[in-house]
Amino acid sequence: MKLFNQLRWFFIREWKRYLGAILLLIIISILQLLPPKIVGILIDLIIKEKMHGLDILPWISIILLIAFVIYILRYLWRILLFGASYRLATELRVQFYSYLSKQSQKFFLNNRTGDLMARATNDVDRVVFAAGEGVLTLIDSLFMGFSVLIIMSTQISFILTIISLIPMPIMAILIKKYGKELHETFRHAQAAFSLLNNQTQEILTSIRMIKAFGLEKYQLNKFNLIVTNTGKKNMEVAKIDARFDPVIYLSVAFSNLLAVIEGGYLLWNNKITIGQLTSFIMYLGLMIWPMLALAWMFNIVERGSAAWERIYSIINKELYIKDGNKNIPDSFGILLVNIKQFCYPQHKIPSLKNINLILKPGKTLGICGPTGSGKSTLLKLIQREFNIKKGEIYYHSISLSELKINDWRKRIAVVNQNPFLFSESINNNIALGKPNASQKEIEEASKLADIHKDIITFPNGYNTKIGERGVMLSGGQKQRIAIARALLLNTEILILDDALSAVDSQTEYNILNNINQWKKNGHSLIITAHRLSALVDSDEIIVIKNGSIIQRGTHLKLTKEKNWYQSMYSYQKLEIELEDN
Repeated sequence: MKLFNQLRWFFIREWKRYLGAILLLIIISILQLLPPKIVGILIDLIIKEKMHGLDILPWISIILLIAFVIYILRYLWRILLFGASYRLATELRVQFYSYLSKQSQKFFLNNRTGDLMARATNDVDRVVFAAGEGVLTLIDSLFMGFSVLIIMSTQISFILTIISLIPMPIMAILIKKYGKELHETFRHAQAAFSLLNNQTQEILTSIRMIKAFGLEKYQLNKFNLIVTNTGKKNMEVAKIDARFDPVIYLSVAFSNLLAVIEGGYLLWNNKITIGQLTSFIMYLGLMIWPMLALAWMFNIVERGSAAWERIYSIINKELYIKDGNKNIPDSFGILLVNIKQFCYPQHKIPSLKNINLILKPGKTLGICGPTGSGKSTLLKLIQREFNIKKGEIYYHSISLSELKINDWRKRIAVVNQNPFLFSESINNNIALGKPNASQKEIEEASKLADIHKDIITFPNGYNTKIGERGVMLSGGQKQRIAIARALLLNTEILILDDALSAVDSQTEYNILNNINQWKKNGHSLIITAHRLSALVDSDEIIVIKNGSIIQRGTHLKLTKEKNWYQSMYSYQKLEIELEDN
């Protein structure tokens, strides 16, 4: 029942729909009480020979009319009640997605995709089911149950009613006990389903690698273990679930037995009539639904409550990256980085130390260094994916922590080494950040990224579907489409995180030459690369090793000194010469 309290904000907002549905349910319950009463009266009249032949037809017509009205009203309350619960489903999923979209990298490091998918689908469905069917069964069973009890005790026999309901308290105690067990067991089952969902997602997204390494059997065995565990958890839920109905039917059977024994005694002593006993047995039959409904309600509400706890545990987490309140001036600004020390969450060893640099409008900053030196970490901090405890990054002399996150991220465009492409057309992928872009703008951006000539050779040109994550494209084509997507945004700062690693030297030269022309309007470029030829034209190059800047200067300056940059550039230059020969 705690779930209803947790969802009271929704019930209050949709009170008109719920009130309408509840009123219709009450009317239906009242109408359902009439047929047993009519049947009892008819039996007594027939026994007393006060009704003959066709006299019964008007009464049958009344019963049929009641049934028809109940049919119409049931349709109406379903529209009202389930219409509201479907709104809840939409709202919960939108809230969940909205929350995820505001989360930082830290959140996604700690939460797996499959688990989040399970919470957004399966768990939401359980909560919505409880908000719909749960409310229905609660109101319907309580009103129907109390109404039947009142009629049985006042219109027929109070003693007979009390004796017939002796098994009910025992049933209530058992149902409450099973409900608590079900809550905990179902929570574990949902966690197992999340793990299964996550494993399925990982297998599907890495199927080519699995095949390449011949890991099909290994992955199958691993998947089988997870499926088996999920099945066991669900079986535990089913075992508890299976206890509900037998308890109810056994209680009803004992109630009927007690009703027949005590009713027979009262009938023998002329304290009730045969018609009244018949009505009582029919009313007792009507009590089966409230009892079943209450047990079913406990079942679905406990499932919904467990599901809600899983959803709430995510959306109630405090945002790691908090939004600022300052707007960015509408002009190109200076980016100033002053990082004294940065450690990833839950890590003690600093990933960056004493990083100081300035990027002015229209300039290019090149970043290089050994693998794992901290290049991508620096770019993540510029994108504000993590908080900096010791140090600050400024734009327009305003700390990034004080700026509105969305406003800042609209000023930068990022292309990673392994860009994400959607399983849509090339047009839609390039225009992702600017859906209203004209075809001319899309093609101009493609030409700057040196991908236009490739696209026009495809069967459907810019309308070619590229498959899931761009499976139909080469690595270089994916990178160039992502670069075109970033250039189309025309942001103040363009960040290329080793985004030219999959293209050949000539294509790299063409792209950088085009970007240098694009930059003349005041745009800035930050580029990281392992192939140092991409950094030659940078206004400043910094070399990062073990999280610190060990060298900085222009390409010409760094190649004249004995250092990491000079030795790596000479090695790469020699490698190219050997390949050419």
